Amino acid sequence: MIKPCWKPSVEGDGSRRGGGDANGRTNGLMWYKDLGSHVSGEFSMAVIQANNLVEDHSQLVSGPLSSQQSGPLGTFVGVYDGHGGPETARFVNDNLFLNLKKFASEHQEVSAAVIKKAYLATEEEFLSLVREQWRTKPQLASVGTCCLVGVICDGLLYVANAGDSRMVLGRADKLVRGVMAIQLSTEHNASEESVRDELRSLHPNDSQIVVLKHRVWRVKGIIQISRSIGDAYLKKSEFNREPLLAKFRLPEPFEKPILNAEPSVFIHKLNAKDQFLIFASDGLWEHLSNQEAVDIVHNYPRYGIARRLIKAALRIAAKKREMRYSDLKKIDRGVRRHFHDDITVIVVFLDSHLMNRVSSRGTTCNIKAGGGVTGLTKS
Repeated sequence: MIKPCWKPSVEGDGSRRGGGDANGRTNGLMWYKDLGSHVSGEFSMAVIQANNLVEDHSQLVSGPLSSQQSGPLGTFVGVYDGHGGPETARFVNDNLFLNLKKFASEHQEVSAAVIKKAYLATEEEFLSLVREQWRTKPQLASVGTCCLVGVICDGLLYVANAGDSRMVLGRADKLVRGVMAIQLSTEHNASEESVRDELRSLHPNDSQIVVLKHRVWRVKGIIQISRSIGDAYLKKSEFNREPLLAKFRLPEPFEKPILNAEPSVFIHKLNAKDQFLIFASDGLWEHLSNQEAVDIVHNYPRYGIARRLIKAALRIAAKKREMRYSDLKKIDRGVRRHFHDDITVIVVFLDSHLMNRVSSRGTTCNIKAGGGVTGLTKS
């Protein structure tokens, strides 16, 4: 019997149409919000669970992006792909947007600097939590999360990333009579030569900073990503000791952080050709190319499109293991992780006629997904 660990919340708005799924729905190990509204269009959102505990968390907030009455309006999207446990991803889901609002209020704008400050403040808050709970929960030092964020505000799209989740833009292209996939996020995975070069330049005296282990490049032979929030054991030497489990401890102390939390930020000026954005954890991109994902979104109705993308990825995952999709669906969480990762997908549609007509000061939508609390809440 398949048992998900979703706990939907019970209040919210932001559903223009959706057949009563205002809070999202659960079907087996899948949670989904088939269609909702944000200030510049519509969105579709879905998560499939593979781990025993869902390590992916995510959110979409649309409306005021600061605490000021006259502050910026827009849409915030976050995909947090946790590893080692769900704690960091859950913490980021609860705190990153609040930090962005705080700094946007102080600076009276949304900017790359504001987004970076929000990341680093969230990182420091989580490391403080690890320090506070070190004696009772030392394993918290080995938990971390990738962190992909998109902010749509004043005709600009800010894409911030730490880790290997990905954001792809679908842009209308007359030459191919369809939509072209354009990746706007930068990934920080040791499989990329540029990431290995960056790590070697930052740690010139460490010959083991990246290690090829079982045909996979890993930082210190442990982890594939080079940037994250959390992973305190690879950021602060004070956590590289007992009572942390030996498998996480490095043989020698380190002077400067091995991983860092600063995101790569890209700013894109939106135009009428920009049709939609796909935000997803790496579990989707293991099975679908950027263009394959964009083609699916372009060729099918908006309603349920995030769910459709996940199902397309799962069909490919099943085929790789020479099994039927119907048989994969019967496999319970935990064991399911041998076939695919937790996968989060948020598709954000950009309706150009709405982009310059944002007038409401109230929150259009605030939705979160992940283990523990899943659903819409009012702000």
